[in-house]
Amino acid sequence: MKIGKITGHVNATAKDAKLVGLKTLIADIVDSDGVVLTPSVVVVDTCGAGVGDTVLIADGSAARIPAATTGAPVDASIVAIVEQIYNSNQINNNKKEK
Repeated sequence: MKIGKITGHVNATAKDAKLVGLKTLIADIVDSDGVVLTPSVVVVDTCGAGVGDTVLIADGSAARIPAATTGAPVDASIVAIVEQIYNSNQINNNKKEK
């Protein structure tokens, strides 16, 4: 799994039938300090994430394990919304600013 930060969303008017009803978002893959490692990855949301959320992303065949994505042509899916990251005596609070 990878840590991601949601930066936007993708709208598609024509898509594979197994993607109908699934929300697609754009995420930057980040390290535990929030530094961008890979920008702009399209992910399928299975958790109700939104722009600004920090998430866990499953990729490859693991992205198709959640019930919502089984059998769908998906390379990356959100499997959790991260509240906090504890790393080397440092706590990163990842809740969205309101």
